[in-house]
Amino acid sequence: MKIETPDPPGPVTVAISLGALLAVWVVAARLTADPTILPGPLAVWQVILEEAASGELGRHVGATLRRVALAFAAAMAFGTALGVALGLSPRFDRWAGPWVTVALNVPALVVIVLCYLWIGLNETAAITAVAVNKTAMVAVILREGIRSLDPGASEMAKVYRMSHIARIRHVVLPQLWPFFSTAIRNGIAIIWKIVLVVEFLGRSDGVGFRIHLFFQLFEIDHVLAYSVTFIAVMLAFEYGVVRLLETRSTRWREARAA
Repeated sequence: MKIETPDPPGPVTVAISLGALLAVWVVAARLTADPTILPGPLAVWQVILEEAASGELGRHVGATLRRVALAFAAAMAFGTALGVALGLSPRFDRWAGPWVTVALNVPALVVIVLCYLWIGLNETAAITAVAVNKTAMVAVILREGIRSLDPGASEMAKVYRMSHIARIRHVVLPQLWPFFSTAIRNGIAIIWKIVLVVEFLGRSDGVGFRIHLFFQLFEIDHVLAYSVTFIAVMLAFEYGVVRLLETRSTRWREARAA
């Protein structure tokens, strides 16, 4: 039985789905009838506008995005290199594979605390902790991608005497795109959450720092304001960048099926 890959939701579907989620929030806030426990969307929106007008929202969201970008770039670079090495060398995979498994199962909180203790409460420790947490995941995904490469396509490239660069561009990368897009999506989805924990524990700026501050003051509307803002940024990245990469990664399969 052939299983068809579902088409990604269009902008109208996404808007309706998110609108339904917003409606659930409105109903839940009215049923709670206590803004100190669950403020409604309008109250949270008002806080967002106030924080944006003061400049605090942009400054802290920008700090978090910078950490996410740096940690993501480091995790993708080191994870890709390690994953390719593991996939190409069975001997290396036999010896280093258990290390990767250990890294996958070390709790993120432990890595964060150790980095802060060893390196100090600084940016280097924060970014290193996040990158180390996700490097192993990227390595495992790319290792499986290397193992799944079609040897027939490589042989065909040799027959047509394609250059090394042409093989990588037209044979290897199209097959690895689905794995890259999976690593990107999972990496971004997890990294930004870990960055918030890093900021919660030991930074003086960022969305996680602000959530920690307003948590201590029990100002739930401000906690939700910063949370919703950053979730909106990540949703924009998901549908504006990751989904486009995912669509590109499946073109070669559709062409092959045709």
